[in-house]
Amino acid sequence: MAGRLAILCPGQGAQHAGMFDLARLDPGASGLLDAWFADPQLAPLLRASLDGEQRFANRVAQPSIVAATLATWTALRARLPEPALVAGYSIGELSAYGVAGALEPGAAVKLAGERARLMDACLEGGAAQAMVALSGMPDGSVASLLARFGFHAAIVTGEDALVAGGPAAQGEALARAALAAGGRATLLPVAVASHTPLLQAAVAPFAALLERQRWAAPSFPVLSGISAAPVGDAQQAMRDLPRQIAEPILWQDCMDACREAGVTVALELGPGAALARMLQARHPQIACRSVSEFRSLDGVHSWLHRELD
Repeated sequence: MAGRLAILCPGQGAQHAGMFDLARLDPGASGLLDAWFADPQLAPLLRASLDGEQRFANRVAQPSIVAATLATWTALRARLPEPALVAGYSIGELSAYGVAGALEPGAAVKLAGERARLMDACLEGGAAQAMVALSGMPDGSVASLLARFGFHAAIVTGEDALVAGGPAAQGEALARAALAAGGRATLLPVAVASHTPLLQAAVAPFAALLERQRWAAPSFPVLSGISAAPVGDAQQAMRDLPRQIAEPILWQDCMDACREAGVTVALELGPGAALARMLQARHPQIACRSVSEFRSLDGVHSWLHRELD
């Protein structure tokens, strides 16, 4: 195959009750999911992801998204060429190390649950938090607007697009001010200001958890969310993964790194297709799809082989 493949691992926002269904079509992946749904630590969280009222809670969303991502990868990987790289958006960066073989999949799912627990603990006794997506803002106006409402850049997705995190009490006011300035704003269904200094208290304890894991060298590079640099060793992974809890994700730079690495095809493991759409819009020469767009594993493989040949 002449093409170069990138695997994209999603973050929160698009989870749904059917996000395990495609992986269930593969016996090995289905068995993996059965084991996780029977695990006393994971079962309550994964079962809650099937409930629309609980699905977007941080403690449920993070492990369920990692589980869906890694089960889908398990279902697909035997018939795929080795990726040139893998990139993960927010919690997806933990999934990415599972995809690259640096972490055992079950360990990655459990770490996602612990990560969510530590992040949620940052809310205890403090003000409620929120995240707002902003785009189309006039040049030079974003920094002062965020500072005005006590928000911080959390995920940079384009020259004029980012997700910001801060106090929930100021979220609607920030959105109104952005609209008044000529931009666009959307309040996100997330109650924790990920990737901002408000989550700093979760960094050290998560680093300690990572140090207790059994790591292997990634089989292919994982893009670091905080630098967009390729990570090829476990020690660097253990340094970067905790930091990204409280530091902004440079997703725009990660997309550019895919292009610079010669990627020609990108597959998002789902749920959702936001990463594939963003990458396609920024680099139209890269063929991008999400597994959520297919009804069968064979359909995913057929598309990939056509694009990679």
